[in-house]
Amino acid sequence: MSQNTEYDAIVVGGGHNGLVNGAYLAKAGLRTLILERRQLVGGAAITEELHPGFSFTTFSYALSLLRPDIVQDLDLVEHGFLPIHMPTTFAPTESGDYLILGSDLDENVQEIRRHSKHDADAYERYEYDMSRVVHLVRPLLEKAPPDLWGTTPEDAAALTDLVSRLRGVEPKVVHDLVRLLTGSTADFLDDYFESDILKGFIASSGIIGTKVGPMSPGSGLVLLYHSLGEQDGEYGVWGFHKGGNGGLTQVMARAARAYGAEIRLDSAVETVITREGRAVGVALADGTELRAPVVVSSLDPRRTFLELVDRRELPGDLVENITRFRFQGTSAKVNFALDGLPVFPALGDQTNPYGGFVNIGPSMEYLERAYDDAKYGWYSSRPYIDGAIQSVIDPDMAPPGKHVMSCFIQYAPYHLKNGDWDAERDKFGDTVQSTLESFFPGFGDLVLHREIVTPLDIERTVGLSEGNIFAGEFLAPQMYFFRPAPGWSQYRTPIEGYYQCGSGTHPGGCVTGAPGKLASQRILRDLRDRGRH
Repeated sequence: MSQNTEYDAIVVGGGHNGLVNGAYLAKAGLRTLILERRQLVGGAAITEELHPGFSFTTFSYALSLLRPDIVQDLDLVEHGFLPIHMPTTFAPTESGDYLILGSDLDENVQEIRRHSKHDADAYERYEYDMSRVVHLVRPLLEKAPPDLWGTTPEDAAALTDLVSRLRGVEPKVVHDLVRLLTGSTADFLDDYFESDILKGFIASSGIIGTKVGPMSPGSGLVLLYHSLGEQDGEYGVWGFHKGGNGGLTQVMARAARAYGAEIRLDSAVETVITREGRAVGVALADGTELRAPVVVSSLDPRRTFLELVDRRELPGDLVENITRFRFQGTSAKVNFALDGLPVFPALGDQTNPYGGFVNIGPSMEYLERAYDDAKYGWYSSRPYIDGAIQSVIDPDMAPPGKHVMSCFIQYAPYHLKNGDWDAERDKFGDTVQSTLESFFPGFGDLVLHREIVTPLDIERTVGLSEGNIFAGEFLAPQMYFFRPAPGWSQYRTPIEGYYQCGSGTHPGGCVTGAPGKLASQRILRDLRDRGRH
């Protein structure tokens, strides 16, 4: 290991955004150090052997929103980038029927027609309308938001560019955008569909990771965000990286090292060292001090502003905004090692539907009832489950004939009203398992091992405040211009040389890499400007 103590840039946190940021800085020629407090890189995007022979994507578990330009810029394919297309989503109903949707529009229409002729006729219209909103919004993921309070020519040009994007756009597209940003998924979908299973399937993308129900204002924004992804140029499609998301972050780490970045594990940062209003380095928990004129935090806003630095060095309004920044983690994982594939009677001998997602959210009402429990401070008695039997996609994840099933669970609020997660962990796991048993008879007999990951575990293990998987709620007042706070959406902080690049910045959570890249562009521009002056 290098014994250097002097660097051009230090990145705090080796999650995917920290790795992307460090790789770009190193590629630009900066002596870059990435510090990770755990014994492996990846943050919430890791793969672990939690049971002998079975590999689990402990936290994050799928790909779609990773920016294609990052794959190209960092030559990730050269370092082992290998996404696998997830071809279908299998959504069982409570009556024993099912819906299977994939990437073929005509096949989807025919499948929907089994449930509703009206919905089959409306589906293509819905896809068209959503695609127009997505194409309007997607370019905003590729650049920093304008600073509404900025006074430079650059700020004025950015605002002009944003306004110009709306010129010539059809009023319906703009209206649909506003409806999605401010309204509920239920209101939007009710304009198109009538069948419970289709509305439940689509609406589930409007609740993931956020403390809203499908009938809550704000769920439309979450639905839109999850519609922005792509896989191999195909929009709205999800994938799975070979070896899980831990395989992806290992690829990112190899790329960062190839460009010259140094990565140190077991290196928890205690504080950012400042002098006369600027960052000059970091101090580790073991007392080691490392120096650099650029320090970048990939941690969430609470840790970036209120823990790593003395809040007395920050403006009072920023401290106030970050103090009231909402996290409200409501998601959990239960990962199963299985002795075989689950059985859904109506599928017969079919196994192809298990090659993608398994969506347990058979109606809008089912999702809303699950939210009702969380709204009053408890985990759902019948939760929404976004499952993936990942060993069907990647057989190397489990021994021959065995399987691993990753289950993302909504809702599991970080703050339990009358209990604590350490006491409730096993009961919560039983609730998830019994829900799966109700759809897949005999599921419990297949379980060889299960791993229960509560929001408290997410916070303890990977440092995401309140276990929020997006490093901050996806609420309109916390997005775009305002993420993480008004006036600080362009990756700088009030401390010169100290930057932010985590998912608590624009454009937000999921495995996108965009905050890491956009922050690196801001840093390199600032260094060039400083050099000119």
